[in-house]
Amino acid sequence: MENLLKVALAQIAPVWLDKKATIQKIETTIKEAASNEAELVVFGEAFLPGYPFWLAYTDGASWDLKINKELHAHYARNSIQIEVGDLDSICELAKAHKIAIYLGMIERAKDRGGHSLYCSLVYINAEGEIKSVHRKLQPTYDERLTWAPGDGNGLKVHPLKQFTVGGLNCWENWMPLPRTALYGQGENLHVAVWPGGLHNTKDITRFIARESRSFVISVSSLMRTSDFPEETPHLDKILKKAPDMLANGGSCIAGPDGEWIIEPLVGQEGLIYETLDFNRVYEERQNFDPVGHYSRPDVTKLTVNRERQSTVIYEGE
Repeated sequence: MENLLKVALAQIAPVWLDKKATIQKIETTIKEAASNEAELVVFGEAFLPGYPFWLAYTDGASWDLKINKELHAHYARNSIQIEVGDLDSICELAKAHKIAIYLGMIERAKDRGGHSLYCSLVYINAEGEIKSVHRKLQPTYDERLTWAPGDGNGLKVHPLKQFTVGGLNCWENWMPLPRTALYGQGENLHVAVWPGGLHNTKDITRFIARESRSFVISVSSLMRTSDFPEETPHLDKILKKAPDMLANGGSCIAGPDGEWIIEPLVGQEGLIYETLDFNRVYEERQNFDPVGHYSRPDVTKLTVNRERQSTVIYEGE
C-alpha cells in the first residue's frame, strides 16, 4: 500500500575510521534490512567512517599538536569522495533491493579542493541514484576542529511512496530555519541523524514531530572503545581518557502528534523496524500546518540559498 512505509533504523557501530570495513558493514546492513522488507534504511551521523571522538580525549584544541594532525590525516584518507565512486557499491545495492538510504558520512569534496572534510548526509533513492548531498551547515563545538561548514545545496526533500522525506545532521535539527526550509518543500517524514546518545534524541525528536506534524526518525550510532580498530593511530592515548561507551544509541520514532511510536533505545545494537502510515500526517495537519494554513507568509518568510559554494568559479568553460 502506497500510504504505508516500512523503515529500518541502523543503530550500529562503524568500524571506526576504517572506510573499507565500514562500507562492508553498511552493505551487510542494507541486505539485512531489505530481507526484512524495509523500504528505507537510515544510518547515523558521520557513520562512514565514524565520528571524530578523539577530539575530546586528545587535547584537540591545542595548536600544532602532532597527534591531532596525524589523526586528522588518517580521517581524511578514510573519508568519502563521491566523484571517484566511493559510494557505487552502496548505490548498486539500493537499486538491486529497491531500498532507499540515508547515510551519514564524512565527505572530502573535490569541488572544494579535495582536502577539507564535510559532515554530509546523502540520500540514495530506490533506483540507486544519489539525489542530494547535504553538507552540515554548522559543525558543533569541537567538530569545527576537523569539519568545514557546508552550504544550503542539500536542503532538499524527496518523494518516497506517499511520503516526502528530508533530513538534517545532529544539532542542525535545533536550527529553526533549516527545519523550515524542509517543511516548506512539503516534508512530512523528517530524518534526524546523530553520532549517538540519548541526550541528543530524547527531547528534539518529539519536539520536531509536534512542531511539523510529521513523522520524525532519529537514528543514532553506537560507539564503544571495543569498536576502535587496533591499528587506529595513537589508540593508546585515546583510550587513556575515553569511556567504555562513547555513544549509547537512543534511536527512536515520534508520530505526527508528537508522541512516541518507538521510545529511545539505549545500548541495543541492530536494526529497528517500524511501518508508518501516511494518513496520520493528514490527521494531524487538520489543526496545525506550520507552512500551510497556520502560517503568515505575508508577515514572515524565509529565503534559502541552495547554491553549491565554491572558492573559484571558472568562466569560459
